[in-house]
Amino acid sequence: MALAAGGSLRSFLLRNAAKFSRTPALKPRGVTGSAPGRTAVTSISGAVLPKPDKTPLGLTRMTMVVVPFLYLGTCISKNFAALLEEHEIFVPDDDDDD
Repeated sequence: MALAAGGSLRSFLLRNAAKFSRTPALKPRGVTGSAPGRTAVTSISGAVLPKPDKTPLGLTRMTMVVVPFLYLGTCISKNFAALLEEHEIFVPDDDDDD
């Protein structure tokens, strides 16, 4: 059982070696990255790569996306909780300690 698990792990790592490598020289031919990103700071020759492009207004854009969806999620949760209470589903019992 352990031998089979070790063999499948080894084959997985060999198939996905391009995803886990940090240098572009180790990627096999025909493999393209799915997301633009850069993990290396130096080239193969040892030269320092230039700074990556900076997204302007990154924090503002993030805020403009997050805040409306948080508000929308809050409204949906509130309406669903009211619906459950109206139909007496998951209503907490009132225990009287008299």
